[in-house]
Amino acid sequence: MSLLKKLLHEPLLHFLVIGALLFVFYGLKNEGLNVDDKQIIISQDDITYLSKQWQRKWQRPPSDIELQSLIEHQIREEVMYREALVLGFEHNDPVIRRRLAQKMSFIADDLAEQIAPSDEDLISYLHDNKSQFELPARLSFVHIYFSVDKRGAKATADAESLLAQLQHTEEHEDITILGDAFMVSQQQNQQSEQEVARLFGSDFARELFEQNNHIWQGVLRSAYGLHLVRIEEKTPAKLPELDQVKDKLRNAWLAEQRATMNKNLYESFRSQYQVIVQGQVIENDVSISSQ
Repeated sequence: MSLLKKLLHEPLLHFLVIGALLFVFYGLKNEGLNVDDKQIIISQDDITYLSKQWQRKWQRPPSDIELQSLIEHQIREEVMYREALVLGFEHNDPVIRRRLAQKMSFIADDLAEQIAPSDEDLISYLHDNKSQFELPARLSFVHIYFSVDKRGAKATADAESLLAQLQHTEEHEDITILGDAFMVSQQQNQQSEQEVARLFGSDFARELFEQNNHIWQGVLRSAYGLHLVRIEEKTPAKLPELDQVKDKLRNAWLAEQRATMNKNLYESFRSQYQVIVQGQVIENDVSISSQ
């Protein structure tokens, strides 16, 4: 891949370019806003935007009366906004401060949404976050149950005796007539450790996944009693194919981009300020003086 193509796929470059465009846009939009100016202009673009917002919510265009009401509401909001600026409400109101700070964070979120990840980006993210997306190991196994409530102290000895017999028998026994009746089927297919734990308990599941294949083993204790087990098939944990988790990957990738861009945006602003905190020393090597 050429250097130019590599740069075009670099998210940080997207952040810088789109960020610059957004700030120019916001600067032009608010340039020359004078709270003493008593002229309010509602452009055709404003009217179109109001109409589209209504249609998105109500699934139909606004009537003439409804559109006029929307315009009046917009005018009222602009008047009240300007008068609030005249009174300086934006300076000391914690709710307004919080909302404005939040809107600045939304800028970074908007930037992240503009960056569409390529399949290569998603595959790389998948490999970097294996634990989040990995398909768990699975087992198919059979088991023979021994009830401690029914057999008492003999349960362990009975299980060990049958285990020795099964380990020295080349042909598979009819296990349906062995052991005690149990509410869970003797044959379990393609179960994850979590699914086995839900049926037999977490200790049993953990021990089961440590056993060898194709031989009778035990004695394993579950939440219900004792078991002999034979693992017939074991499927190791693996990463899914991209198509299986593409939407989930994209959402996770975008969430990470939003977090990164919010962090970068804040740090770029933060670096421009000298912060003075009375009697405290704060990070980023900012000079502190007492006031």
